[in-house]
Amino acid sequence: QVQLVESGGGVVQAGGSLRLSCEASGFMSGNRAIGWFRQAPGQEREAISYISLDDGHTYYVDAVKGRFTISRDNAKNTVYLQMNSLKPEDTAIYYCATGPVLTTIPKFYPTWGQGTQVTVSS
Repeated sequence: QVQLVESGGGVVQAGGSLRLSCEASGFMSGNRAIGWFRQAPGQEREAISYISLDDGHTYYVDAVKGRFTISRDNAKNTVYLQMNSLKPEDTAIYYCATGPVLTTIPKFYPTWGQGTQVTVSS
């Protein structure tokens, strides 16, 4: 059973940076992707980025391209999301998830972390 634990959220001023971590434990066989998603109050959960656990291929949605960087440390079973040039509209709960498909569609990720709050003040 795979478990994911996010950390690194907090409050930051606009233009600042945060690094989120997603530590995985348990048996990862069959999981090909780790994705980062976020959900703001009253809005649907949206994809931000994913990384392939096979070859490290990465994907970003346009809203974060050039500002966010996803990376992995296989030795630590951890995926990171470096967030720079943060904007107030980045405020949300951020979740990591893992699944067998490289996709931005949340329903294809069976395992989710508990989420970490990111608040960007103007």
